[in-house]
Amino acid sequence: MRRILQIGAEHLTAKQVTRLNAKLLAGDTHHKVTLAWPCYQKPRALYHARAEPGRRLVAEILNAFLNCPIPEIAHLGRTLRRWRATSLAYFDTAGASNGPTEAVNGVIKTMRRVAREFRNFDNYRLRALLAAAALRTWRTTPTHIHS
Repeated sequence: MRRILQIGAEHLTAKQVTRLNAKLLAGDTHHKVTLAWPCYQKPRALYHARAEPGRRLVAEILNAFLNCPIPEIAHLGRTLRRWRATSLAYFDTAGASNGPTEAVNGVIKTMRRVAREFRNFDNYRLRALLAAAALRTWRTTPTHIHS
């Protein structure tokens, strides 16, 4: 069930929807997961929305989250309200994000933790290229500065 709950609603098959609904009816006696799952889906929808519908969706999310009876979601709503301007800036910048940069930084930090014992720079560099899964697109020969 965890896997189905993590999948975007737009990607669920009819069989998965049926299974999800059956499990929620059978096991979610306090309806917390039933309330939380749509709250998880709404912010995901922001990344697929155009500017004006996206701005309306931000307002809808804030309203729904702030009024949610689940304390963790209400707390998330307060956090999102503080970050409202930043969230709306996503639509002003045509979807610009530092997400790809953060992803590369995460790969580099993980690789550095694993590769601390490399004493040879070439091995360290090769490990970095492999960690980034970009060995075939990166230069593997030394570059020279031309003046």
